[in-house]
Amino acid sequence: MMLRKRSFSLSGHKTSVALEPEFWAVLEAEATRENLSMAAFVAQIDAKRGPRPLASAMRLHALAANARRA
Repeated sequence: MMLRKRSFSLSGHKTSVALEPEFWAVLEAEATRENLSMAAFVAQIDAKRGPRPLASAMRLHALAANARRA
């Protein structure tokens, strides 16, 4: 399984997230749909994730977005 890693600056801290390309595709489409940069979109997910790891929160967000479009 190939993971794609991207780096972001969130709340002044650099972080990297590794996700499967399929998740990145859904998240990128959602960011575009909301007219946000990927960094701003990830920051929104980060702000709402609570104690959940960022990568998990991003996967769950992508799954929910995909379900809404189905």
